[in-house]
Parts: sequence; structure tokens; C-alpha cells
Amino acid sequence: MPVLDSTTIVLLLWAVLGYLCGSVPFGLIITRAMGLVDPRTIGSGNIGATNVLRTGSKAAGAATLILDAVKGAVAVVAARLAAGEDAAQVAALFAFIGHCYPVWLRFRGGKGVATFLGVLLGLVWPVGLLTCATWIAAVVMTRVSSVGALTAAAVSTIWMFLIAQFDTVLVGIVMTMLLYWRHRQNLARLRAGTEPKIGQKP
Repeated sequence: MPVLDSTTIVLLLWAVLGYLCGSVPFGLIITRAMGLVDPRTIGSGNIGATNVLRTGSKAAGAATLILDAVKGAVAVVAARLAAGEDAAQVAALFAFIGHCYPVWLRFRGGKGVATFLGVLLGLVWPVGLLTCATWIAAVVMTRVSSVGALTAAAVSTIWMFLIAQFDTVLVGIVMTMLLYWRHRQNLARLRAGTEPKIGQKP
């Protein structure tokens, strides 16, 4: 973590604002706007881009991916401009938590991949770009969404060390651990050899 220059009240404020920003359920908003099936009723039942793709609309999946990433980056950049680096990291963590556990949906959100990438782009853009590249490479090689997500999350910490962004390591590790927890069912299927490839039904 960076040096904590902001007051506790300021950090709490950005924790709340970050959470609210991250909790916007774009997957649900987009599918409703496009007249598609509710993503919570199909596939894995979450509102993330991979499950939205299972509605049959590539456009909806892409829009969800982009907007879920953007909301993470926006929370980070806004906090940094308003209050500094410590607030940015607090906003980053709580935007990620907000996406995974949105109060509006009884704390049943997405698995956090796109928001994780967006948050990293906002915190340290070179780390974010390298993590995005890792995610894309892993998905292209395996055609398994969860493998891309888990690989990118694990390698993101290595990128932080290599680029000497030590201040972001702690928040990065916390988000990675939470992302792995959100993918615990995927990990079980990967071990069993039953994890579906992109385009297949789970």
C-alpha cells in the first residue's frame, strides 16, 4: 500500500464510492436493454461478460466486458484525482468487491475478471496492459475463459514486481485471492476436466 496521506473519512468515502461504481450491473442492464434472456437464469448464473455471451449475443458480451472494465478504471482514476494514491487503491479494491457482491442483486454479481483488468489499468496502466495481454494469450491458447482469468490474475503480481510497482502488490494480491475464490467452481471443473470451452454450455 502507498503512504496513507488521506484521512480515515476520505478513505471510507472512496471505499463507498468505489463500491457503488463497481456494483453497477452492466451485464443485467445490457441484456435487458437488448431484450435478451436474464443472464442469471443461464450458464453460471452470474452477470459477467462470459455468461452474458451465453445469451447468444456477442455484442452484449463485448459491451459488458468493456463497461465492467471501464467502471473499475473510472473508480480508480476519480479517486486518484480527488484524493491521491491511497484513495485510488481503496477505490480499486472496493470497486472490485462491488462488482462481485452488488447489494442491488443480493450480493450475487460477476466473477470480477473485467473489473479486475480495468482496476489494474487505472492503478498502473503498464501492469494492466500486460495482464490483459496475458489474459488474451491464455484464452486464445486454451479457449477456456476461466483459465485466462486465473492465469492473468496470478501473473499480474509478477508484472507488478518486474515493473517495480511494489505499492500495488498488496491490493493486487487481495483481489487475486478474491478472484480465485469467485472461480472456485471453475477450479473444481478444471481439476475434473469438465470445464467448458468458450461457446459451450457449462
